[in-house]
Amino acid sequence: MTLPSRTKSEFRLLSTRIRAERGEVSIKMERNTLGCLYVVCMFYTALAGDSCSLELQPSRVVVAFGEPVTVNCVASRPVRVLGWESAVGATHTQNDLTAQWKVDSLIDWIEEPICYGVFFTAPRQCEEKLNLVLYKSPDTVSISLNHTGTMLEGKEYQLLCEVQNIAPVQYLTLRWYRGQTEVYNHSFSDLSPTTPVQVSSSLLITPSMADHGIQYSCAAELDLGVDGPQPAPRVTSKPLDITVHYAPLFSSPADESLELSKGEEASLNCTAMGNPPPTYTWSTAALSLEKMEDQAVLTSTSLRPGTYTCTASNILGKKSKQFIIKPKP
Repeated sequence: MTLPSRTKSEFRLLSTRIRAERGEVSIKMERNTLGCLYVVCMFYTALAGDSCSLELQPSRVVVAFGEPVTVNCVASRPVRVLGWESAVGATHTQNDLTAQWKVDSLIDWIEEPICYGVFFTAPRQCEEKLNLVLYKSPDTVSISLNHTGTMLEGKEYQLLCEVQNIAPVQYLTLRWYRGQTEVYNHSFSDLSPTTPVQVSSSLLITPSMADHGIQYSCAAELDLGVDGPQPAPRVTSKPLDITVHYAPLFSSPADESLELSKGEEASLNCTAMGNPPPTYTWSTAALSLEKMEDQAVLTSTSLRPGTYTCTASNILGKKSKQFIIKPKP
C-alpha cells in the first residue's frame, strides 16, 4: 500500500540504529520521535524476558549451628515448577509462585542451596543461589606461654592463642589484650574453609617491670556483617598472669644531701622496687665501714656527718645510692 506523501514525511524514520555494547543500548535517530520510541519499546521488551524472575527473601542469611532457618523463593511470572535444590530441605512446587526452604535445625555443612524455576515462557529455566552463612562459635579459646616459670625483664617471649572448632574462619578476628587494652589483632580473611577448623595466633612480648602482675588474654570474634548477630559472637580466653623478675630500681635514684643538728633525728629512705624483693645494706666511712641495719629506711638521732651508702640487691643485680649528711651551721 502506498501512503500519501504527507504521511510518509510524518512517519518516515530516516536513520534509526540500535546498538547493544557491554549491556548498553544506544539509539541514534535523526527524525520522527514516535517511530523511534516504538522500536526502543520492542527492544526493551525482549530484554525483560532474559531476567531470571526469581527473588530470594532474604537473599543472605546467617544461621548459628543447630538453629532453624527459613527462606522464600518468589517468582515474578507464571512458573511451571519452582523448587529448592539442597542436601537438606530440598523441595519443589508446581504452578505456585513461592517455594520455601526450611530446616528446623541446620547441623550440616552443606553447599549453598539453589532455588530453580521452570517457566512457561523464555527464558524457560533459571536459578538463584542463596548466600548462606552457617557459623559456629569456638569450643575453646586458650592462651599459653612458650616458657615455664617467671619471665626476665628484657628477654623476648612468645604468647600463643589457640582457637578450637570455629567456622567460618574467614570472618574471624583474634584480638590480643594487655589488661583491658587491645595491643594486636589477627584476621583470617585470606582463608576459605566453611567447616570448623583450628587456628592460632602468636604475640611476641619483651616484658619490663611495668608488665609484672599484668594479665594477657585473647578473644575470638566472628564479625558476620549487618545480617549477623549483634554484637558479634565473642569467646575470650582465661587471662594469663605475667610474673616478671627485674633488678632493683630506686623510686628516687639521685643521691641526697641534708643538714642536721647534733641529736636531730634523720630518716634516710632507700626504698627500691625489684622482683624478687631486694635486700638492703648500709655502710659509711664515718663509722669505719661499720655495717648498718638491713632495712630500706634508716632512722636515727645519732647519725654523724658523712656519706652513707645504701645498696639494694637481688639475684638480677644491685643498685647503690648515697646520702650525704652535713652539720647544720
